[in-house]
Amino acid sequence: MKKAAQTLKRRMHGVMFRFPGMITCNEFEDFILAYLEDELPPARKRVFELHLRVCRSCRLYLAAYKRTLAAAKATRKDYDELEASVPEDLIAAILAAKDS
Repeated sequence: MKKAAQTLKRRMHGVMFRFPGMITCNEFEDFILAYLEDELPPARKRVFELHLRVCRSCRLYLAAYKRTLAAAKATRKDYDELEASVPEDLIAAILAAKDS
């Protein structure tokens, strides 16, 4: 049963990419950021989400992309907090020593 489901999924995947307006995996990558920022026009968003439903690789890619963005945001937040905690006089002393 599992093999039959996989075969059907592969066939559907191939058929879906022949529909007019359907995007390829490469095109999918081009639209990820706009999708996540909710900036895709409604028709493009529907095509993007349809591609997501039929393409496991792109679902995995999107999940990894979201994790990467979250890690980058967390790192930036940590850096901003660290930078805010450094005393101004210490920064001035380091810059003065560097310039001399």
